[in-house]
Amino acid sequence: MTVTKILQQGAEAKIIQEGDLIIKDRIKKSYRIKELDEKIRKGRTKSETKLLEKASQIIDVPKPVPIKEFNIIKMPFIQGKKLSEDLDSFPLEKQKEICRKIGENIAKLHDKDIIHGDLTTSNMIFVENQETNSASQMNDLTVNKHNTKEDVILTKDKRRNLAEPVSEQHQSASDSERIKIFFIDFGLGFISRKFEDKAVDLHLLKQALEARHFKQWEVLFEEVLSGYKPYKDSAKVLERLKAVEKRGRYKEH
Repeated sequence: MTVTKILQQGAEAKIIQEGDLIIKDRIKKSYRIKELDEKIRKGRTKSETKLLEKASQIIDVPKPVPIKEFNIIKMPFIQGKKLSEDLDSFPLEKQKEICRKIGENIAKLHDKDIIHGDLTTSNMIFVENQETNSASQMNDLTVNKHNTKEDVILTKDKRRNLAEPVSEQHQSASDSERIKIFFIDFGLGFISRKFEDKAVDLHLLKQALEARHFKQWEVLFEEVLSGYKPYKDSAKVLERLKAVEKRGRYKEH
């Protein structure tokens, strides 16, 4: 029997886990005319589904499952750690590595003019692939009584290969694959070429880090930026970010 449970209920939607699937169900609004309510919910669901599908081709994002219902989105359940809850528990070097990956993901989205609209660590799931270490690989290659002479020679060659140093290129590639940051909840997302919108995306994340991960937030945001800077328009976006932050400080006073 498939277990169903409500993970979250907000003003706009319920998030339900149903086995290996997540269902985002947009809530009816009784204060709206029925036809208008359905039109709004259908439009927002369709828009978010398109963004999820587009983003899933670029970075790690749960790709929607095709369905007929107009007001819900079904997508795979991501088994991982919500960064809002777990980022601070990791050693600083690992936190920095995660934040660089976040910056890379944002850059890839912005390169395709996708604005997430709610970049916080609550909307990021950390997944780490536990790759088999060399020692266990060596154990798997143990010679047994059923090995032929050729098998023994092949096994020795494999052991010798495992002992050889891994090239830097291969090492960095495997590190990149080992850490995955899934971005979720594109409900406030949209398409925009404006540097202003991309700067606001970064500003929201900066505020989230300062509020939720205040002990190391400055260091962590610098790592986000280091991952973001290879993006071709990063200099223009970061220049606009300064203007966004100045406006924020002006409003506070």
